[in-house]
Amino acid sequence: MKLKTLATAAVGAVAMVLGSAPQGELGLASASAQSEAVRPEVGKPLKEAGALVKAGKYKDALAKVKDAEAVSGRTANENFQIEYMRMAAGSGAQDTDAMVKGFEALKASGRLAQPDQLRMIEAIAGTYLRNKDAAKALAWSQRYFKEGGNSATMKEVQSQAQYLSGDMTSIIRETSEEIAADEKAGRTPAQNKLNLLLNAAMKAKDTTAEGLALEKLLAYYPRKELWADVLGRVQAKPSFSDRFSLDVYRLKLASGNMRDANDYMEMAQLAVQAGFPDEAKLVVDKGFASNVLGQGAEGARHKRLQDLVLKKVAEAKAGAAAAEKDAQSAKDGNGLVNLGLAAAFRGQGAQGAKLVEEGIAKGNLKRAEDAKLYLGLAYYQAGDMAKAQAAWRTVKGTDGAADLARLWNVYSRSSKR
Repeated sequence: MKLKTLATAAVGAVAMVLGSAPQGELGLASASAQSEAVRPEVGKPLKEAGALVKAGKYKDALAKVKDAEAVSGRTANENFQIEYMRMAAGSGAQDTDAMVKGFEALKASGRLAQPDQLRMIEAIAGTYLRNKDAAKALAWSQRYFKEGGNSATMKEVQSQAQYLSGDMTSIIRETSEEIAADEKAGRTPAQNKLNLLLNAAMKAKDTTAEGLALEKLLAYYPRKELWADVLGRVQAKPSFSDRFSLDVYRLKLASGNMRDANDYMEMAQLAVQAGFPDEAKLVVDKGFASNVLGQGAEGARHKRLQDLVLKKVAEAKAGAAAAEKDAQSAKDGNGLVNLGLAAAFRGQGAQGAKLVEEGIAKGNLKRAEDAKLYLGLAYYQAGDMAKAQAAWRTVKGTDGAADLARLWNVYSRSSKR
């Protein structure tokens, strides 16, 4: 929720207090208060103030409140009515000094019900926020919760006040706790809550919290543009290895972020070079089906790539038995891992996952974390989401494998295959 909207919602709380009061001659306060006498010299300016409030002339209403206040020898009930009207006019005029003066007097009278007190505190905090006085908005929002309030709107007012005050540490801690509580209770965290965490983390340069916010946004509110942003951030990490270029393209393809013919061409070529011609065929087929490939001056070049990919697919099929025999007899499991992932892209997901498992079990792997990443991908191709996610959760490291595994985990939970 935007700052202005939050502040308006909180300010509107005072109208609930005034609007819910039984209507007497002045339309103010409680029925018991109205039963007590209000002298004409006090009642007349208050009645005029009430009419001005209804007309939206709040500053003029405050002037009438001062006229009533100028009367000497006021009774406790007259003072109560004056402060009630001051609070109403001050709220409309966004005059926090008037609101605070009115509220404190009403509270001190002992005649203001607790729910009404909380709504008035909510209005004061919201007005301070709207007036961009973050320190006082924060102080009043904290007072609200200390006195027993539990409004979700006020929690957002507090968070916005913390943000404007520069207290990113508190926002990150408290918002992360709220998100965790939402998830534990089976609730979807609000998008504005996740955006607040992201903005606070970016301002504080807290990369851990920033990553958490982005992954939660992807999980609950996935958007093509957000995926592009996240993938760009992952690739920009100094520790990210170039060997994962094809893996980044895999997520781009899945999330709808292939930009143009060059993306399809490069991904297909990388897949062929890595020994995954069937994956390359899937990419080229999608490119042609979407009319990105095969068009314009580069159309003939695209067709040549398609022909090359088909040739490589045929070669792989013809040599599949020999390749598996070599991989089984090797001293390490690297060949089995590659063959397994290739089989998964060929549409043999279960068989492919089994080969990757055998490769991992054989050991002596060049990159064990990569193998676990690809085990998850093989399970994913086989449609076994539970096993895929379990495999991805085991991936460690800082060179990109763990980042990609987390993103695949998020994607597999937020998308429908």
